Amino acid sequence: MPNNLPNAEDTSISKSSSAVLDTEPKFKLSPSQAKFLPYVLAVALFMQILDATILNTALPEMALALGESPLKMQWAVISYALTLAIFIPISGFMADKYGTRKVFLSAIVLFSIGSIFCAMSSSLDILVASRILQGIGGAMMTPVARLILVKSYPRNQLLTVMNFAVIPALIAPLVGPLVGGYLVQYASWHWIFLINVPMGILGMIIGFKLVPDLREAAGKLDWLGFGLFAIAAGLLTLAVELLSKPDKALWGVSLVAIGVSLLLMYARHARKATNPIFPLSLFDIRTFRIGITGNLFTRLGISAVPYLIPLLLQVAFKYTPSQAGWLLTPIAVGAMGIKPWVSKIIQRFSYRKVLVINTTVLGTLIILLAQLDASMPWYYIAPLLVVMGACNSMQFSAMNTITIGDLKGSQTSSGNSLMAVNQQLAVSFGIAFGAAILTVFSDRLNFEIISAFHATYYVLGVITIISGLSFLRLKPEDGRGLY
Repeated sequence: MPNNLPNAEDTSISKSSSAVLDTEPKFKLSPSQAKFLPYVLAVALFMQILDATILNTALPEMALALGESPLKMQWAVISYALTLAIFIPISGFMADKYGTRKVFLSAIVLFSIGSIFCAMSSSLDILVASRILQGIGGAMMTPVARLILVKSYPRNQLLTVMNFAVIPALIAPLVGPLVGGYLVQYASWHWIFLINVPMGILGMIIGFKLVPDLREAAGKLDWLGFGLFAIAAGLLTLAVELLSKPDKALWGVSLVAIGVSLLLMYARHARKATNPIFPLSLFDIRTFRIGITGNLFTRLGISAVPYLIPLLLQVAFKYTPSQAGWLLTPIAVGAMGIKPWVSKIIQRFSYRKVLVINTTVLGTLIILLAQLDASMPWYYIAPLLVVMGACNSMQFSAMNTITIGDLKGSQTSSGNSLMAVNQQLAVSFGIAFGAAILTVFSDRLNFEIISAFHATYYVLGVITIISGLSFLRLKPEDGRGLY
């Protein structure tokens, strides 16, 4: 899917919630709550995914307005994804401690205020700061909304409720690029953020009327582990950017060293902590270990593509924002079209074969993007993007289910949380990595802009193909119990 957030296959329950799946709900819903409460998650998902998909198409015009190069706008996306990765792990703790109603409504307010600040931004630095505020709200908004549903409905109704609630996760990527393209072309880029305000007001109204105030014994959060992990993630993401600049490469190497040291400190801390935010025992499970590392490295190439395609179309090929928006919709069409067939394909060929072959196909498709030129008609480009969207959807579904499929009991919640964080880190790393490669080719090696994009796609495609080799460690029988 063409977004930089978890898509329909990526939706996951925050750390404190999955344990609730083993019991009947403790809260008795009123008839109106039972009927309309799923709209809470639907609104939250729609706001987040629309915001992510609408932004990609608008980046070139935003760069022009802010006096920046379009090739330097990646931090408008990275800052949000990185903030999600950092704060998602504590969303369940905050909801348990302060109540689901208060945290959810506060999250919508933060997301909406952050959106207003984004629209008012006069520089890239201010925009990045506003996106971080928006991301803090987003990290609490969707996970807590999902947690509310998990705690409020019996298990035999949960699948139906969740399937209804995630429908916006399928619609938003389809309309986001189009809405973003037309808003930027015929109004102004500010409206891609201001459109969140009426959605936020709707979410507040629904939340005040429907959201129950659920609380649990919150326990003690692993603040030290949270701090070590958060700082390491931020430093490593920044390091990728600095390494692409000759005058700052030494700083980049230093940040890599510090970030890795902090991760090693976290590993040492997690071995001794009573309740670490991410238990290291998760990596004793072979399928989780393979799935989580494959998730991270495979997404390095995949996550960069939705950021790079609108830039290629608008900066290199001189498409209008609306034309670029239309040409991105085939990715969402492909992702939606393959969904009914994903489980059947995996059941027929096994997780191992599907992931190895599909990752190779994805890498090849990314390389094929390097064959595009401005004279190529849209009806040649669209089928390629449809297939890419279908392969993305297949990849995310297969990687996510095999990653958590063998987790048991309390491991499910922490493993599910780590997978969600891993997805967002992969987005931030992938976009930073893709932008860094593009910068190297365009600025340091002085490639023409189209040639720089083509070379970047070659590198990302090869890396994606190589990353698929990690799934060879799966056994043919892995995941059979998930069919």
